[in-house]
Amino acid sequence: MNIWLYILVVLVGAAAGFINTLAGSGSLLTLPVLIFLGLPANVANGTNRIGILMQSIAAIGGFKQKKVFDWREGIWLTIPAAIGAFIGSMVAVDIDELLMNRIIGVLLVFMFVLLLVKPERWLNPSVSSYGTRLTPLRFIIFTAIGFYGGFIQVGVGYFLLAGLVLGAGIDLVKANAIKVLITFVFTLLALGVFIYNKQVNYSIGITMGIGNMLGAWVATHVAVKRGAVFIRWFLLICVITFALKLLLF
Repeated sequence: MNIWLYILVVLVGAAAGFINTLAGSGSLLTLPVLIFLGLPANVANGTNRIGILMQSIAAIGGFKQKKVFDWREGIWLTIPAAIGAFIGSMVAVDIDELLMNRIIGVLLVFMFVLLLVKPERWLNPSVSSYGTRLTPLRFIIFTAIGFYGGFIQVGVGYFLLAGLVLGAGIDLVKANAIKVLITFVFTLLALGVFIYNKQVNYSIGITMGIGNMLGAWVATHVAVKRGAVFIRWFLLICVITFALKLLLF
């Protein structure tokens, strides 16, 4: 690649890292760029995980520095997500890509309605008596989310936020912090599978990952400074934008 393509990769990575940390679907920016650079779709999918792993490290560090969450909070929820991600990254599913995009788009429209009509659920969630402990229902939910994240990754942040806020009663700022912790764990496993199958381009992935880390670091500071109201509006914009992209293009 020439210098301008490297700059493009870093900038796209930074935008994706910011979006992924505060909301989700940053992979809708990075995957097309990776494919544009000549990577086969499966290699682009694997290479994209490097940036996600690097941004998760930066985001976890940023949230810890701001004392948003404790390591013990949400750690149990990483177990089913990791199991699901490992299986999802190994399973080859013969599904039409256009159909997959439509399904995700419909789910995002449904989430947009939840964000718009019931804002109190996101701004002032009722804390569950189980906290972030692992219950049978949560095991099923987070295993399913992990499977999806391991398989395709795009939009998994939204589903993690929904599970954490609506299912566990965690506020949006802390939910974002726990979300990146869970993402780090299952991405580490999924990346291992892609590496084993030789579906990772390290030079492009690490270059994009530098941008991802920068965007994620900025996002953690914005999340803490601006709070749940800002995050909810940012979520609304991202959800409807990416839903329309998946449904109409």
